[in-house]
Amino acid sequence: MKLSALIPTTGEFDLIVRHARLADELGFESINCSHISARDSFTTLAALAAAAPRVQLGTAVAPIYHRSPASMAQTAATLDDLSGGRFRLGLGTGHRVTMSSWHGQQIGKPLEEMREYVSVIRALLAGEMAPNGSRWSSTFAFAGFTPRRDVPIYLAGLTAGMIRLAGEIADGIVLWACPASYVRDVVVPEVHAARRAAGKDPLAFDIVAAVPASATDDIGPAEAGIRAELHRYFGLPFYRAMFLTAGYGGDVAAYDTATGDHARQLAAISDGFVCDLCAIGDAGSMTKALDRFRSAGATNVMITNIRGTDFSATMRGAAGG
Repeated sequence: MKLSALIPTTGEFDLIVRHARLADELGFESINCSHISARDSFTTLAALAAAAPRVQLGTAVAPIYHRSPASMAQTAATLDDLSGGRFRLGLGTGHRVTMSSWHGQQIGKPLEEMREYVSVIRALLAGEMAPNGSRWSSTFAFAGFTPRRDVPIYLAGLTAGMIRLAGEIADGIVLWACPASYVRDVVVPEVHAARRAAGKDPLAFDIVAAVPASATDDIGPAEAGIRAELHRYFGLPFYRAMFLTAGYGGDVAAYDTATGDHARQLAAISDGFVCDLCAIGDAGSMTKALDRFRSAGATNVMITNIRGTDFSATMRGAAGG
């Protein structure tokens, strides 16, 4: 089974390089970078391509509203070329508040706009005329350089609609903050149904589940760290809807009741939710947690760093080294 790592793009760059090299040495399937308010994910991965010469490289994920489809296709093709065909493009819609305040862009109809965006990118990579959509279109064409036409495209998905769209038009899906139970009960059935409806093999699709992880004998700091990170997601509509569907409506209600009291909101994120989502503890506990996601249907488990913990130790623990 595949094991990947989400490499933080914060902190000293030397540490980012060490994490990438370690993942490469341990035989991880891929290293991925989020596109957050830190280092640019594409530029970071371009630098890491030489430092980690074997591992696959991916964005997990880049929002579609901060680059035109032509710019995204050009960036993806360039990174894929300089890495020797090791790049995959992870795309997401982002959130309305960040797309508006950071980039001055408005999310209109996410499903329709994502479908159009991907169709334009695929056409440009294939050297074909891009279709005209209601929001996205392009007459761009590569000149003097022929990109790999089948650069893999993964979509971030939380809601059933985006999960089905990923199954229909993408090569994989990237899940963040999705408990193992949600992967089993919602993601896998929706993906398989969409693949069959599109005449595609349900098993020829990568389900990447991000799992916050920490190899530690002292679970308290790691649990506090993941609650601090999850706090903001409990305030975002797409994630709240997913948490409700996953059966954690009680956590959401307790979080809302505690509005204005940060400590109580952190406490509202239950031990059950943390256990269902994370892999925290000694090597045996981590392996058991990661295997729970694999049993739920994840084909690629992507460990993520928990604030205040040793990610190098976690990568070694996850790889059994």
